[in-house]
This record gives sequence, structure tokens and C-alpha cells, in this order.
Amino acid sequence: MRRATWMVLVGAIVAEVVATLALRAALDSPGWYALTAAGYVTAFVLLALLLRMGAKIGSVYGVWAASGVALTALLAAWLFGEALTWPMVLGIVVVMVGVVLVETGHTDDKPAAPGSAAPGSATGPAGRRTEVGA
Repeated sequence: MRRATWMVLVGAIVAEVVATLALRAALDSPGWYALTAAGYVTAFVLLALLLRMGAKIGSVYGVWAASGVALTALLAAWLFGEALTWPMVLGIVVVMVGVVLVETGHTDDKPAAPGSAAPGSATGPAGRRTEVGA
């Protein structure tokens, strides 16, 4: 992923984590619900922007979700005194390793854009080219 893509992705992760922590805080003080809503809207707008920038959903969503889970668990333990056990820490590590494997397993090949198929072929499901009349 390009640097700009990573910057937007980090913004989406931060927005989602802030929203989730604000949701927890809102249980005691309802004023936090506004930050919860703003954070989730921001996170999803940034995710949509990432897709528009050409980022792959498998990579983006994996990194976003796993990072969100890890950061939320760590910060909830620190801010709210929630339990963080060794099995939870191990689970966070395993998820993060899985995300790294998914990210490094992607190729940079992009599917053909709709309407850009070569003469004599058509674009089928998921942007795959299929031969027509052959």
C-alpha cells in the first residue's frame, strides 16, 4: 500500500477505536454518544475513501478490524480497568500475525475496469475476463 493509503487507514483505525471507547464511556455519561456516532461515521467514510483510492478490501478491512480489536482491548484495560488476560494477548498477537500474512499474500494485480475488456472478450463476475464467441 502507498503511504497515503496507510495514512487514511490509520485515520480510520483511530476513528473506530475512539468511537468504540466513547461507546463504553457513554454507558456512564450519555454525552459520549455524539463522539461515538462521529467516530463510526468518520471510520466508514475513510474506509470508503480507501476503496476509492484503489486499496484492496481484504487488506484494508483486515488491518482495520484487527488493529481496532487490539487497540480497543489494550486501551479498555488501561482506561476502564477491563481485564486483559494472557490468552487475550495471545489472541491479539495471532490475529495480527494473520493480518500480516493476508497483507503480504496479496499481489498488486488489479482487476480490469468495467468496459476495458479486449475485443472479443467480456468482463465476467468479479472483473474476470471471459472469452465471447470462442
